[in-house]
Amino acid sequence: MADENKTTTHFGFQDVPESEKAGRVQGVFSSVASKYDVMNDAMSFGIHRIWKDAMMDWLAPRAGQKLLDVAGGTGDISFRFLKRAGSGHATVLDLTEPMLVEGRKRAEANAMSDSLDWVVGDAMSLPFEDNTFDVYTISFGIRNVTRPQEALNEAFRVLRPGGRLMVLEFNQIPNDLMQKVYDLYSFNIIPRMGKVIANDRDSYQYLVESIRKFPDQDTFLSMVRQAGFENAKYRNLSMGIACLHSGWKI
Repeated sequence: MADENKTTTHFGFQDVPESEKAGRVQGVFSSVASKYDVMNDAMSFGIHRIWKDAMMDWLAPRAGQKLLDVAGGTGDISFRFLKRAGSGHATVLDLTEPMLVEGRKRAEANAMSDSLDWVVGDAMSLPFEDNTFDVYTISFGIRNVTRPQEALNEAFRVLRPGGRLMVLEFNQIPNDLMQKVYDLYSFNIIPRMGKVIANDRDSYQYLVESIRKFPDQDTFLSMVRQAGFENAKYRNLSMGIACLHSGWKI
C-alpha cells in the first residue's frame, strides 16, 4: 500500500506531502481571517466585487434554490446569491472555522440568518447526501484544495439533476506581456500589502504563488467535464486575471 506521505502536491511553489496541504491552507486562512475582506478589496482595488457580481449575472439565481458555497469563507457569494434569489437557502462550507466566524459577524449574516447554514467541512469529502443542492459555487477556493478533481467530483455528486456548478478563480492571462505585468504586481506588491494590512507577508506570498500553479482555463475546463458536467464553458474576466467556469449536471 502506497504511503500517502510520499505523494506530493504543491503549496505555492513548494512541494509538500499531500497529507500536509490542508493543514497548511488552514494555517494561512486562520491567520488572515480577520483581515480577509479588507485585503480582498485592497489587492483587487475592489474589482473582486465586480467579478462576484458577474458570477451572479451568469448564474441567475432563482427563488427557492438551495446553494452550497464551498470554500465560502466570510459568505460573500452566499449573501449575493440570496439577495438575487429573493428566497432560498445557502450553506457556507469552509475548511477553516475562523473564516466562518468572521462571516457570521457580518450584518448580512444576521439579516439572512434564517436562510443560512455555516459548516466546517472538506471540499473533497462533503458531509451531504447525493442530489441535495441546486447550485454549487466555489470562489477563489479550488486552487487551495489538495486534489481539485476530487472536489469537482464531489460537486457533481451533491448536485441534483439539473444542478449548476460555477467556479470563480484566478487564472492565466492569454497575453504574455500582460501576464508579466500582472506577475510583477502580484509578487512584488501583494505580499507587502499582506504585511502592512494583515501583518502576514508569508500567507499572501503563498496566495500569489498558488495562482501561478493553478491550471489554465482550458485545462480546468477539461477537469470540469471529467467530473461529469455537461454544457461546460468558461468566461474570462478582466482579460483572464479571473475566470468563471460553468457546468451542468444533466
